[in-house]
Amino acid sequence: MDCIPGVFRGAGRVAAALEPVMDYSWAWYEVSPFSAQGQRNLSFMLEGLLPTLSVSLAAFGVSIALGLVIALLGFIPWKPAKILNRVWVELFRSIPFLVMILWVYYGLPISIGIDLNIFSAAVVALALTDSAFEAEIFRGGIQSIGKDQLETARSLGLTPGQTMVSVVLPQAIRRILPPLGNQFVYMLKISSLASVIGFAELTRKANELTLIKYRPLEIYTVLILEYLALILLASWLVRRLEARLGSSQEGHG
Repeated sequence: MDCIPGVFRGAGRVAAALEPVMDYSWAWYEVSPFSAQGQRNLSFMLEGLLPTLSVSLAAFGVSIALGLVIALLGFIPWKPAKILNRVWVELFRSIPFLVMILWVYYGLPISIGIDLNIFSAAVVALALTDSAFEAEIFRGGIQSIGKDQLETARSLGLTPGQTMVSVVLPQAIRRILPPLGNQFVYMLKISSLASVIGFAELTRKANELTLIKYRPLEIYTVLILEYLALILLASWLVRRLEARLGSSQEGHG
């Protein structure tokens, strides 16, 4: 029975904490497409769409190329190449992207004299972080190819390099397309952290508008919807590409 007063006191504190939230006055007109003010605010927020797509696509392209090179190093029968593969993967897979982008933007100019602009710093940080995951995806796809196909290629007189380019990689890419698509979706989402160095993508524009209008709930709700639409569209495009590659493979079969 002695605990009952404490329970009531705790409930009172919770109610007091929730009171400002319950008294929150929503102002959806600030982000409504049916009001002039809302249209201006939405237009301001959507200015971050192209930067979000451009930094994500650029970083994704670089990370795929870099990840493929790192993955191939792991299949070279030379110990330093294998060591570089493991060190790269474990190092960049362990560093949070927020830490990486801050170090690339603020650390590179001081440490080695490379002064990158905001866009370049975001691309480099995203690509380095994601390349470790891409390397593991490529490694899994390459290892999934049966040894009988490698032996057949060898019997036809193909060199290891020709076998990798003509036999292994075309099949591996089809098999790893779903995880690659997932990585691009992940890239779109973590690109929002580029806002901490001032890159004007979707999250940065929402933050700036929040400081002007001080309507965080309405603005960040719209931001969620923006990312939701973007991710759903990207996922749909990946599924379409998977289906097209699958039907193409069946046609050749």
